[in-house]
Amino acid sequence: MSHVFPRHTKNMPPLALSGEGCYLLDASGKRYFDGSGGAAVSCLGHGDPEVIEAVKTQVEKLAFAHTGFFTSEPAEKLADLLIANAPGDLDRVLFVSGGSEANEAAIKLARQYFVEKGETNRRFLIARRQSYHGNTLGALAVGGNQWRRRQFSPLLVDVSHISPCFEYADRNPEESTFDYGQRVAQELEDEILRLGTDSVIAFLAEPVVGATAGAVPAVEGYFTRIREICDRYGVLLILDEVMCGMGRTGHLFACEADNVTPDIACIAKGLGAGYQPIGAMLCSSEIYRTIEEGSGFFQHGHTYLGHPVATAAGCAVLEAILSRDLVSRVRTMGERFDKALKDQFSEHPHVGDIRGRGLFRGIELVADKVSKSPFAPEKRLAAGIKKAAFEQGLICYPMSGTRDGVNGDHILLAPPFIIEDDQIDEVVTKLDTAISSCLS
Repeated sequence: MSHVFPRHTKNMPPLALSGEGCYLLDASGKRYFDGSGGAAVSCLGHGDPEVIEAVKTQVEKLAFAHTGFFTSEPAEKLADLLIANAPGDLDRVLFVSGGSEANEAAIKLARQYFVEKGETNRRFLIARRQSYHGNTLGALAVGGNQWRRRQFSPLLVDVSHISPCFEYADRNPEESTFDYGQRVAQELEDEILRLGTDSVIAFLAEPVVGATAGAVPAVEGYFTRIREICDRYGVLLILDEVMCGMGRTGHLFACEADNVTPDIACIAKGLGAGYQPIGAMLCSSEIYRTIEEGSGFFQHGHTYLGHPVATAAGCAVLEAILSRDLVSRVRTMGERFDKALKDQFSEHPHVGDIRGRGLFRGIELVADKVSKSPFAPEKRLAAGIKKAAFEQGLICYPMSGTRDGVNGDHILLAPPFIIEDDQIDEVVTKLDTAISSCLS
């Protein structure tokens, strides 16, 4: 009998014993292709010798030093490397243990920034429906997925949620793609005006929406308009790249594809590639300088901030991404992956959309292709496909609630950056079998 508290008490998972490249092996010897990188985490695959060596070396040298007393060599090195490759004037890095922590820190820093400036009336946050920013209470409040929020809603602060930029689901037939993006971006300005132009702290969004919508990128011009609105009213732009960042979408920082830079960026998952739990919040020089010249103290923190072993792993991962030119590889293999998915599924009667960037791809399943109407939630299609794919030896990331938190099903794919052509074929073949078994 296990004493581990599982994610689902009615579904006890197999015991994972080892990982080799793009595969995981369980206790029975069964091999699973890691088609989602866990949750867009394992960008280098499993068993990377350089990252493993970096972790071992750091453990032997210094395992832990509390940041209330010390900084560490790997934290300093990783911060320098991130800032050297970050967009805009992002200048400082706070290392945390995961994505929820990164977004929680961003929210608190954004509020403290305005307090230190004397703009204490700024108290509101704006985000988008069908977003996900983490499971801590602050991050959950900002997230716009109703199913995840519902039972905890009495504990959450009030946050405004505007429309997502979800062209497939929401663009009117008579609208151009550009006009659609401008229309939904305008909702941000409308909400700022409604709340009061001197009362909004920040707008928080994923450049490419991950778990709750299935690899949905914004249309061209959307984030340019969002940036303009934020600048007009002095609102901070926080971009959550926890899932879509660190090369996953074909740029080291996903926002580079949209030619915008945030005031605060949050990264995690691919930064540690699964070898250590790590996340980071990056902020602009202006925000840091305001704290530095004010109280000098960011009123937030956790025990494992800047953990030496975690930052050593993150440094090895980022060095691998850069030195092996994996971002370019993601673009190349992402195009091949996209073509293979479209060749196999474009004509499928229940595949409504195939989307994404780089090695971050989503397939949306619909009951009717013409009307784009989703399957009834009672069908539990996403759960069925996840199970069927797992039986085939494929790990993928199907989710329900794509459209509104309840209705809609998608499959999220985020394989390791080291995926090969024959493995793309393996993913597509196994996924086709799984989908067919659930829709036959």
